Parts: sequence; structure tokens; C-alpha cells
Amino acid sequence: MAKKKRSRRRNDHYQLPPRVAAAQRYAAAIAAYKPRPPLPQRRLIAGAFGLTLLCLGMALSFWIPARTLTDDLRANGVTAGATVIGVDDKPKYVKVKYVLGPRLGKEAQLSDYAGMFPDLRTGDVLEVMYDPEDPSRVLPRQWVIAPPLNLPAYGTAALTVIFLGLSVAVMLRRRWILRTSWPEHPAYGSGDPRKPDSTTVRLTKP
Repeated sequence: MAKKKRSRRRNDHYQLPPRVAAAQRYAAAIAAYKPRPPLPQRRLIAGAFGLTLLCLGMALSFWIPARTLTDDLRANGVTAGATVIGVDDKPKYVKVKYVLGPRLGKEAQLSDYAGMFPDLRTGDVLEVMYDPEDPSRVLPRQWVIAPPLNLPAYGTAALTVIFLGLSVAVMLRRRWILRTSWPEHPAYGSGDPRKPDSTTVRLTKP
């Protein structure tokens, strides 16, 4: 008598054991889990705002005195001829001697324009404008008529905008993280050990 062939279970009817299926679901949940991003600290935002204020103060310190000096000399300055008698860049200064005008024979140092000085050499002759009420305020006449680009002020102003934008971006990101509902950790529930502010811990094993 021929042996009866054992009926094989069709693959499409095969079911994983409950423990294996639970383990697969658990692994899939772990792989798909997206934790809450690190929360930007308040001190980071405060530091960025501090740098913004610092750069803004530097920009104003470069812009306002230079602008005031050229405006005052343009309005009340006296034009005179001068020759350069000394140039030094450690520290930087340009010393001139008046050869024409009411201060003939007297010496003076050119005022800086936002920390900048004209490119001059000893013996160069130029026209300068000085403040009759304060002769120490002296600039080349060309700089009074057409001031050079205030590069220090523009540079620090650009840094001000950059740090301000960074501050606002970090602050908005912090608010977004705090207001967004993040999924619970599959193993720890709402208490993720990587989050110091977590309180609820739920340990589950498949």
C-alpha cells in the first residue's frame, strides 16, 4: 500500500509566530522613530543677540563720527595747502605741515576716517580742510568732498544682519520644536532617556 504523501502547508497560509511578528513590528517602529531634535538653549539665543548688539555698536562707532566729521568740515572747514612730513603705520598716523593758509608753518596729524588714512608718502603735497574751532580735526579736502567707502562700517553692519538673522532663526526653531507634537519612543514612551525633561518611562519587550 502506497504511503500517503504528507500535505504541505502552502506558503501563503504560513503565519509567523506571534513573538516573531511582534519583534518585527517593534524593529520597524524603532527604525521609523524620529526623536525630537535637540532644543536650542536660551543662552545660545542670548549670545547671538549679544553679538548682534556688539556689531551694531561697532557699525555706529565707525559710521557716526566719520559722517559727523565730514559734514562739519564741509559746512565750516577751512581749506589750506599742506605737505606730508611723516607717515607711520605702527601706530598709524599721517603728519602734515601747513604751507598755505592761516596756519602756515604749523603741524597737524590727519584725522582718521573710520580708522582709515589716505595712502600718502613723505613729501606729498595735498589740500586739507580743518575745523577752525578745533584744528586737530583735519581731513584731506578730497575726502571731505567725496568721502571714501566706509568699509569698516559696512562690514560690521553686514555682520549685524547675519547675527540678527541667526538669532531669529534659532528662536523660531526653538518655538517650533516646543510647539510640535513628537511621537513617543517605542521602548520608553514619552520618557526618552536622551531627554532630561522626560518623566514617563515605559519599557516594553516584544
